[in-house]
Amino acid sequence: MTLTMLPVQRLLPVAAAALAAFAAALPAQASSHREAPYITTQPKVDGTDFYMFSSYEPGRSGYVTLIANYQPLQAPYGGPNYFSMDPNALYEIHIDNNGDAKEDISFQFRFKNALKSITLPIGGKNVAIPLIQAGGVTDPNAAALNLNETFSVDIVRGDRRSGTKAAITNASGGGASFNKPVDYIGMKTIPDYAAYAAKHIYDVTIPGCTQPAKLFVGQRKEAFAVNLGTIFDLVNAPVAVITDPALINAVPNTIDNTNVSSMALEVHRSCLTQGSETVIGGWTTASLRQGGLLNPAPGKGHQTTGVPGGAWVQVSRLGMPLVNEVVIGLPDKDRFNSSKPKDDGQFADYVTNPTLPALLEIALALPGAAPKNIPRNDLVVTFLTGIRNVNQPANVVASEMLRLNTATAPTPSASQHRLGLAGGDAAGFPNGRRPKDDIVDISLVAVMGGLCMVNGDGNTLNMGADCKPANVPLGATSLKLHDAVDQAVVPLLPGFPYLATPTPGSK
Repeated sequence: MTLTMLPVQRLLPVAAAALAAFAAALPAQASSHREAPYITTQPKVDGTDFYMFSSYEPGRSGYVTLIANYQPLQAPYGGPNYFSMDPNALYEIHIDNNGDAKEDISFQFRFKNALKSITLPIGGKNVAIPLIQAGGVTDPNAAALNLNETFSVDIVRGDRRSGTKAAITNASGGGASFNKPVDYIGMKTIPDYAAYAAKHIYDVTIPGCTQPAKLFVGQRKEAFAVNLGTIFDLVNAPVAVITDPALINAVPNTIDNTNVSSMALEVHRSCLTQGSETVIGGWTTASLRQGGLLNPAPGKGHQTTGVPGGAWVQVSRLGMPLVNEVVIGLPDKDRFNSSKPKDDGQFADYVTNPTLPALLEIALALPGAAPKNIPRNDLVVTFLTGIRNVNQPANVVASEMLRLNTATAPTPSASQHRLGLAGGDAAGFPNGRRPKDDIVDISLVAVMGGLCMVNGDGNTLNMGADCKPANVPLGATSLKLHDAVDQAVVPLLPGFPYLATPTPGSK
């Protein structure tokens, strides 16, 4: 099916007032956690959230921050092994800088887990300890750390598998291997985790880039907020509550105490853009080896049971939040995770003829509430092409990815609107995605017809003549829905890597 591209001009001044009131009843958990059948069996490579935004830390103007989160819903007390990354996986962040739905730049992360086999003298024998620490940890690769994780990052220009590859190196010393902080085991093992993690923020050199960059990989506090259990229980909340804007923070964030594993880069925009095009598209993937054997008699060491081999096979994909979660149909979720943006025409029906509005009719006992403008060309604009004069590349090929206009000035943290562009904040979602952007709420603007309320009978936003108030059965109520959890109150850092210190295991 061909995806129709529609021009959307002057969205910000026209839509801001109406869209600012819109919030979400979208059945979603953290943006892409456990969203497809196969990935539930491989949590170490489950991509959960992807953030891409112009850095708003003071003094970092001109930089773009990329954050790829993996390993969902980490219980902080999940010892004794906690949440090391998979050394047999390939984690990637991809950038399309000419709008053709193909990667032009890829950042590839690989991990190594070194077991020190620390022993203690017991009755005249040296016996290996059962924990990943044998005492306090305050420095990278501390002596008491029994399992030390290191990682490397390569930049690939062109096709991710056949392009030109070069190692990103430490600006101090030039090495290509970096230490990853151990997870926040607890306050006794790591008394000051913020200071400990800060020792793992590196200034790095990217080949082909004249500007220095920053790099951090490590555990962070989950930055997403959602009323998780209630939402997936067919939105088990009174309509009177989720249509009252005064109750936007009425219930606790059910995933507030969980952690994630983050891979963060801060790269100057000149190193990501191409020519005069200021819009970049981005998405993350994770790949595993095609084959593998299980050793029935594994030897001593770390992770010796599995013996992987063969070509890389992509098993996780994430660009725009919530897409595979609540847009792609269950039979195609694994297929979507293995696909590339250039092939997204195969999933077009899920966007032009979405089932989510009809599911909300069932969940909320509101028959006939789904928008009537089918095909939903307004959703094609919002999620597949970007918005003209906001974040649409000049030569865009319709495809699912997060898009950021790097020429848009960042909004300082204190002034950011939780509804991003919909709240009058030009530097917010869907123009990229910042941690504070309430993407659950914003996404329903489009899904339940909010944009068509603004488009009006005069096709003000050029989203099509059928995108009009008469085809939005919820009318003004569509601008009041929410899940009663406020994304904007999640704690964040004022600068790189932005996501907050993780929750300790002993809390």
